[in-house]
Amino acid sequence: MEHKGQTSPLGNHTALVDFILIGFSDLPKLQGLLFGLFLIIYAFILMGNSLIITITKVDPSLHTPMYFFLRNFSFLEICYVSVTLPRLLADLWRKYGNISFLACAIQMYFFLILADTECFILTAMAYDRYVAICYPLLFPVIMNNRLCVQLALVCWTAAIPIHIGSTSVIFTLPFCENNQMNHFFCDVPPIVQLVCGDTFVIEMLTYVIAVLVVTIPFLLILVSYVKIISTILKLPSATGRTKAFSTCSSHLMVVTLFFGSGIIVYLRPKSTHSSGMDKYFSLFYTILTPLFNPIIYCLRNKDVMMALEKFLQKWIMVWFITSKNPSYT
Repeated sequence: MEHKGQTSPLGNHTALVDFILIGFSDLPKLQGLLFGLFLIIYAFILMGNSLIITITKVDPSLHTPMYFFLRNFSFLEICYVSVTLPRLLADLWRKYGNISFLACAIQMYFFLILADTECFILTAMAYDRYVAICYPLLFPVIMNNRLCVQLALVCWTAAIPIHIGSTSVIFTLPFCENNQMNHFFCDVPPIVQLVCGDTFVIEMLTYVIAVLVVTIPFLLILVSYVKIISTILKLPSATGRTKAFSTCSSHLMVVTLFFGSGIIVYLRPKSTHSSGMDKYFSLFYTILTPLFNPIIYCLRNKDVMMALEKFLQKWIMVWFITSKNPSYT
């Protein structure tokens, strides 16, 4: 495909008009299958996370800090996956992946903000579990509505100023004539690979931000769970230990999947980077985490399953009555 760009006075540097997202074009025979698969996944993510939001909102028994953060997390997953998957579906359908310079910058900016927000919300959820298990008597006082709302606001807004600066820095760098990106969305590592000249400063900036928004939250979660597990093991009742573990296991699974794949992509040494491997690793934290969220929190959570059962029974009854009596309102 013909490259679009204008050569600048700097020689091989180019004022790019667009990028080409290679995506999964290296699997030409699987384009149709991948389109159908990702479309089904996207629909499931939207419906599954929307169902969690609805259930935790309408069922009074789920009006607790734990489910308040789960509701925020599910809404975040919908926003997060909508930054990348619709674009990927369009590219698979059209069989080419041109994206304008501005659209690429916007996609990367919102992706980074929402990814950081996910780190922060997962940390807030860990803190909620820490207080609930380690300080159960003080839990209603500490995790009051005001603190929950404040934590949520910080989680949703903290990354906005960080990535205004980092995105601006990245997209003002000089790019080489090669505009082909071996990825399915505009992420930092594949974008930096297209930069001409010394990338040390932007790489260090990326590492610093990754440490602040990925490593530190991950360590806080880790410390919380060390204390949680230590407290649980001291419980005299086996039933109490099982119940306490069950309230944390779902969150711990999501944390492992999201942070594990993110750390591999962003914090491993540059010498071990492979754009092809990064592309597949990123599927874990961009698509699989939002996909598994409703599965993990519904199938492994008795409270959510009971609320889901009541919700479905109510709507089946309403449907049955209205189908038998169309005049019923």
